[in-house]
Amino acid sequence: MLYSLIKLLRPHQYIKNGFVFLGVVFAHEWGEPGTVLAASLAFLAFCAIASAVYVLNDIVDVEADRQHPTKRDRPIASGAISVPTAWAIFATAAVLALVLAAMVSTWVIALILTYLVLNVAYSWSLKHIVILDVFSIAAGFMLRILAGTLGLGIEPSQWLLLCGLMLTLFLGFAKRRAELADDTIERRGNADRPRRVLDDYSLSLLDQFTSISAACTVLAYGLYTVSAETMALHGTDGLIYTLPFVIYGIFRYLFLLHARGGGNDTSRDLVTDPHLLATVAVWLGVTILVLA
Repeated sequence: MLYSLIKLLRPHQYIKNGFVFLGVVFAHEWGEPGTVLAASLAFLAFCAIASAVYVLNDIVDVEADRQHPTKRDRPIASGAISVPTAWAIFATAAVLALVLAAMVSTWVIALILTYLVLNVAYSWSLKHIVILDVFSIAAGFMLRILAGTLGLGIEPSQWLLLCGLMLTLFLGFAKRRAELADDTIERRGNADRPRRVLDDYSLSLLDQFTSISAACTVLAYGLYTVSAETMALHGTDGLIYTLPFVIYGIFRYLFLLHARGGGNDTSRDLVTDPHLLATVAVWLGVTILVLA
């Protein structure tokens, strides 16, 4: 039961909530214990609400998952956790998220509720609408960034929001590309596809979307590092030296997507690929060193 519960809550996905800490890093607040504590509580709140959303998605998709060759092993689809129990787990996780958010600020409460409403809409409708499905995923990441800025009393940088948007669009379209290219999906007919929206995509179209969003991510971050506003804010022109790590990380992810069957699970790709893991760690270390 414990294994099924962990599998249902998907704790390996919590790494995505690290976006909450971006505001702390770029606002030079990592040395403020109160701010770091508030950011940590916001991080935990998003972990709880993310698990609630995963449970909700599995409840909604239970019948489709039972017909899928791999998703039928998920706890609810396999019967390891009943649907009524899953609803109780969802409610518990959602309430926990709101309690944690209330310990930070009303902004974080509002953002957590918005995230929940967005994902309910995504589960019932938005995930079936081409392009808008990926923008909905990106919006969830933007809410995390806002929780780590507005939610902590930090003014959000327009550059941070732009870079975050382009990066999450890149990851979202890469995920759709991986799903469409998956051998299991390709062998099965369109009628059996787990996501009807895949019928509206093609590999060539998604390759264009990923290429455009990847290029915009690199361009936006590069312009951010050399802008006069950035140099005045941070008192240094050294952020340009972090750009190669961003470029390498994007290229590495594209390599995994096209050559190694990656892209389906960003969190798993990050923690299992030593190149990506080292790139993120070094980027973060160099960024803090430059800003400090």
